[in-house]
Amino acid sequence: MLSLVLGAALAGAAPAPAAALPPPERRQELLFEAAKLGRVDLIPLLVKNGADVNAYEARGFTPLILAAYNGQAAAVEALLAVGADPCKPDATQGNTAQMGVAFKGDDAIAARLLKEKCDVNVRNHAGQTALMMAALFARTKQIDMLLKAGADPAIADASGRTAAGVAAAQGSDAVAQTLGAKPQ
Repeated sequence: MLSLVLGAALAGAAPAPAAALPPPERRQELLFEAAKLGRVDLIPLLVKNGADVNAYEARGFTPLILAAYNGQAAAVEALLAVGADPCKPDATQGNTAQMGVAFKGDDAIAARLLKEKCDVNVRNHAGQTALMMAALFARTKQIDMLLKAGADPAIADASGRTAAGVAAAQGSDAVAQTLGAKPQ
C-alpha cells in the first residue's frame, strides 16, 4: 500500500491524504532508512509529506549524514535537492557529513559535499576537523581536496594534535609530510 501511495506522489500527484500514509513518526523513520539505503525514489516524497530532511534520528544523525556515511551518493544528491543542510553536525559528537566521508573514504561524496561551501575547518566536540579524520585514515585524495578548499593543517584538536600529528601517530609518514610535519 505504501509503495502505491509513494509511487503516485512521485508521479507528480498532490501529497497523499494523511490517512493513506503512515503516521508522521514512521514517515520520519522511513526517511532515515531511505537515506541510509539509497532509496532516492522515496526521499522527495517523504519530505513532501512532512518528513524533516534535517531531523536527527535516535543516534543523533541527520539523513544526509547517514547517506554520506553509507556511501549513498545518489541519496546525498536527493537530500541536498530537497533542502538538507550539508553543514549540520550530528547531535552527539558534532561530526559533519564531510567528517563522515573522511572516516569512510568515499572520495566522490567528499568532493560533492565540498561544493556546498561549508566551513572546512569546523570542529567536532573533540576539536577535530575533516582534515584530521582524513589524515587519520590516510585518505590522500580527500586531504588534497580539503587543502584546496582551504582546510588549515595548523589547527590542533583538544589533545593538541594537528592533522600532521594525527597522521604521524598512525605511522602515515608520507601523509604527515604532506601536511607539514617531519616523520617521527
